[in-house]
Amino acid sequence: MSLRQQLNAALIDILPNNPKEAIKGTELIRLVRMKIEGEYSDASLRYHFSIMSCDPASPIAKVEKGQGYYRRTAPVPALSSAQQLISMTQGRLDELHGSPTDIDNALMRMKKFRAVVSMWCETTGRFPFVFRDPFTADSPIGNLWKFPEMSLVDWEGNLEDTQEPSALVTMKKQLGLPPFRMHNVRLRITPSHDGFREDIFQSLSAGVWAQGSELFYASPIEDEALAESMRRLHAQFGVGIITFGLSSEMLDELPRPANILNAHPRETEALMERLDIVRVTAPKTKTHIDWQAIEAVRTDSSEVETLFSWINECMKDGTAKLFSES
Repeated sequence: MSLRQQLNAALIDILPNNPKEAIKGTELIRLVRMKIEGEYSDASLRYHFSIMSCDPASPIAKVEKGQGYYRRTAPVPALSSAQQLISMTQGRLDELHGSPTDIDNALMRMKKFRAVVSMWCETTGRFPFVFRDPFTADSPIGNLWKFPEMSLVDWEGNLEDTQEPSALVTMKKQLGLPPFRMHNVRLRITPSHDGFREDIFQSLSAGVWAQGSELFYASPIEDEALAESMRRLHAQFGVGIITFGLSSEMLDELPRPANILNAHPRETEALMERLDIVRVTAPKTKTHIDWQAIEAVRTDSSEVETLFSWINECMKDGTAKLFSES
């Protein structure tokens, strides 16, 4: 096994996810030597760290404007993320002109936007669950219409504030109603006249088993005619639409996704201040979850089971909490 292959395997277990806990080169060399075979000089290892940190497909990333290395939260390989990219670009790969650089940039923008949305949810009291498994390279293309990029859970009553369920939560439970609202969300970068219908209908399809469907755009809608067309479709199908006021150029200027997700409170506050949130349409929310529809998709992704295990744990404990993969 080559040194590069050994490092790819070893660094995943060694490197921290949080850039603020980055490991400096000297310490990383010491830890790596315990994992790899062969006699390699410090200079050779440092060289590989430097080269690999510039490769979006490698597990190692270098701290921006600082020292140390951390683990990429999600690699950005063009091929293994092809399914996800198709989902993110509505299947119009020709827009990327087939350039690997363009593909990597498009994926990075979406990953940054997903991180921004996750932090926005946390600051606004919404609880996100991100789907990844349905969009792997070997997943069927039909998953793009079955699963959202994320599900958002909004707890009712004061479940998130106390260990004891509120009277409202208890009553809804006795009536067989869930003490939460769950909306499935599709994420897109730029709205357009050519693509908004597909965006909306894919959002509607991916949200059929939840209580509502939402569509989040990073970029603002600057064409009032486009916004009006969306509102007309909303009148029929009830998909909620939000824009975040982030152009592609603004996304490019943001730090990497891991930095966004692990930012200090003041940094997160500064990022939230850059957003220009516009609610174009409000989602129509169903009273009940469609359990039959859930059964139809449950066997297609184990993450559906994980989603409801998390929700069930919150209900059992009487405390709303953010999902953690650990």
